[in-house]
Amino acid sequence: MVGAAYAAVPFYNWFCRTTGFNGTTQVATSVPSSVPLERTIAVRFDSNVAAGLPWKFEPEQTEIKVRIGEVVTVYYTVTNQSARATTGQAAYNVAPLTVGSYFQKINCFCFTEQTMAAGEKREMPVVFYVDPKLAADAENDGLNSITLSYTFYPVRAAAPLASGEPDKRKGAL
Repeated sequence: MVGAAYAAVPFYNWFCRTTGFNGTTQVATSVPSSVPLERTIAVRFDSNVAAGLPWKFEPEQTEIKVRIGEVVTVYYTVTNQSARATTGQAAYNVAPLTVGSYFQKINCFCFTEQTMAAGEKREMPVVFYVDPKLAADAENDGLNSITLSYTFYPVRAAAPLASGEPDKRKGAL
């Protein structure tokens, strides 16, 4: 039972990433091969920071219109408001939950941990597209907006950096 319970979390995460269940977006391996459709959809951007992580995190735009199949790059701005280096990892989903399998991310800051120096401010890109297969799904005929939501969580306490010392930790830029 203990082994089954321990294995349940990674299995559930794999299942969600594979199927888009519960609004889990997909990781694209390439850009779409088709021409973007004329149909547009509004993509809204939401940002949150969990307790214990002293970051300010917000999208540079709160909403954009995109053509289905169009590759788009948007930016979020993150500022470490602490006097020490801190590390966070972003969790993400989309709403409505049924469109997770159609929301394809090519590149995202959420794929790796992010370590930020004291007071550091950074632009973090997300490159994505809405899969043209969405247009063929009759359940989504009336869909006119998708919300992409991120929450940054603290990963671990980071030691302060000595003045002028480069940050060699994973995910640091």
